[in-house]
Amino acid sequence: MEISAPASLTSSGFVPRLLPLFYPQARTTSCALFLSPSSVNLISSHRRKAPSRCLADQSTFTGINVVDSDPIDAVKRKAMDIAPELKGASIFLVGINNPIKKNLGKLLAESMRYYYFDSDNLIAEAAGGNVSAQALKEADEKAFQESETEVLKQLSSMGRLVVCAGDGAVQSLTNLALLRHGISIWIDVPLDIAAKVNDSLNSEPTPELFDALKASYEKSRKGYDTADASISLQRIATKLEYEDLETVTSEEIALEVLKEIEKLTRVKKMMEEASRPF
Repeated sequence: MEISAPASLTSSGFVPRLLPLFYPQARTTSCALFLSPSSVNLISSHRRKAPSRCLADQSTFTGINVVDSDPIDAVKRKAMDIAPELKGASIFLVGINNPIKKNLGKLLAESMRYYYFDSDNLIAEAAGGNVSAQALKEADEKAFQESETEVLKQLSSMGRLVVCAGDGAVQSLTNLALLRHGISIWIDVPLDIAAKVNDSLNSEPTPELFDALKASYEKSRKGYDTADASISLQRIATKLEYEDLETVTSEEIALEVLKEIEKLTRVKKMMEEASRPF
């Protein structure tokens, strides 16, 4: 975990429209941004009144679990509280890829006035689409892994990002080291829930999908364990006394993520103060 003033997200011909919560000085960097402006998912910074976001809703942020007139306000308040200590450090979300993690990343970016990126989407865009990216992975896995590393290298050199990281982010020591430039959070979603929300076309996930997710999880588990903090969907549901894990909303997960980040920044501050000479 590194909390320091990061490089700003700017490139030739592209000026971010969002006003960050604070303005850390840019770190000297020669980052050549490989992204086109169209690939940057700018999250609107204006205040929206919206119902709670149901985890099972994969395509939009509209859900039916209305627990407050504007539940996103609590998330935004917590984001404002931790902003001064966070100093623009990027957030990397790791864990099995699924809409829950992606929706969470977008919500965090919106609340923190950060930029949202999905590393797998960037790789696919560079390869010419999802089909081409999958073909590259099957034909030349080493080249695909190098693409993953290059994407993480460029993202980790910038600040004020929420990155939904793919499995490759935790499957090599090089990539794990790049995640240390920000704060990594493992979003621990049970495999059966991840399979269910990933397979929106069927009422029950196919055995093939479940087996693929299980294999990916087992391959990545050691990497997940190195994250700065973990957020368990099961623990949140238990804490809130929910019988159904899918009842947990994106806001409730986001609040837990922000609380963990707050703890991490406090610990870092205490360590820094303890190391100062009298």
